[in-house]
Amino acid sequence: MSKKIKKTNACRILDGLGIGYDIKTYEVDEEDLSAVHVAQVSGLDIKMIFKTLVARGDKTGIIMAVIGGGDELDLKALAKTSGNKSVEMIALKELLPLTGYVRGGCSPLGAKKNYPVYIDSRALTLEKISVSAGLRGMQIILSPQDLIKAANATVGKIIFDS
Repeated sequence: MSKKIKKTNACRILDGLGIGYDIKTYEVDEEDLSAVHVAQVSGLDIKMIFKTLVARGDKTGIIMAVIGGGDELDLKALAKTSGNKSVEMIALKELLPLTGYVRGGCSPLGAKKNYPVYIDSRALTLEKISVSAGLRGMQIILSPQDLIKAANATVGKIIFDS
């Protein structure tokens, strides 16, 4: 790496655990923060890009769901996997105060609090996945098993079948 890359909380957590990862930076388009756009500008395969969504369970409170960039979160499945009767997405205005992250830069690692993390089981079919490093324009690439370990995540089927 010729250019010095700023370490994020997510990177520091992985470093502290001795987990290897790669960083991929890309140009951010404020008008399009979608995972599909990230794939186009970063050169990463959309299948390996995972997005972090934040929801609120009726029993557990705030939880994070990590799903494929092209997938849709199944709230009923997430509720079942997380031990809730119901789950709803948080309002966008709540994202920064709750997590310390902005839309398009939300990582399952290094949030303000250690919220429970649920990763879709499809991640386990891949050798490497990519998640936000906690900043727009920066992705962490690592094995799904390493992310599960670092986030103390639970794996389950939490997306709609496509």
